Amino acid sequence: MKPILITALLMLAIGCSSPSGQNEIDAIKKAIELETSSFYKLEEQNWEGSWAQTPYAYWSYSDSTGTSFLEGWDNINKNFDAYFKTSVSNRNIDVAHPEAQLIIERDWKEFRVYGDGAFVQYTQRVKDAQIERDETSQIRIMEKKDGKWLVAYVGIIAKYPAE
Repeated sequence: MKPILITALLMLAIGCSSPSGQNEIDAIKKAIELETSSFYKLEEQNWEGSWAQTPYAYWSYSDSTGTSFLEGWDNINKNFDAYFKTSVSNRNIDVAHPEAQLIIERDWKEFRVYGDGAFVQYTQRVKDAQIERDETSQIRIMEKKDGKWLVAYVGIIAKYPAE
């Protein structure tokens, strides 16, 4: 019995560190990076395409000024449609060098991949030419649909007090 248990544990350990597992983590990171950069660069179509557009999609944010949440893709999309429309006219972005003005730093904390679902936790700092934002602790729940990782849940809490 012990050799079977040892073999099973060894296979589990090898499976967790397999290149295919790292490939999934890399794909999840890219999906999160696309969602976030599309949001800050005001690329509405890319941002929408990075979401699982479902009734159970969820977005939440909390900082020193308050807490907000949105339930369901229709509510999320409706709320952020106004953001994309009003922010375009108010932001002075150098379209020739948008990457130089936007810096997004992440410290990846946790990845749990469960088949076509994943839990991700990280901290994030965003800086651009206009403002340095609060450091945030973030959670994403991701779903894989047709081979593509999509955001199903966003939970963001700003670090307070800011240092």
